[in-house]
Amino acid sequence: MIICHCQRITHDDIDTAIAWMRAADPRTVITPGKVYRALGKRPDCGGCLPLFLSQMRGNPDTEVPPVIANLRAGRQSGTMRG
Repeated sequence: MIICHCQRITHDDIDTAIAWMRAADPRTVITPGKVYRALGKRPDCGGCLPLFLSQMRGNPDTEVPPVIANLRAGRQSGTMRG
């Protein structure tokens, strides 16, 4: 399915970019901007962003890695412990 008509991005393109980023760095936080950059594209009119985000949310590889998600719990007085 085409997600972005302006840049010709499909749902498969998004999923492939996410899989590539996750394989390259399991600890990365995947954002829409990173997906566009991985595809060598930039958002144009922005009309696709709701569908683009929906596609990203449906991909389990976009979850924040547990090692990063737990960092906030380790904060104390603005500094990290350990």
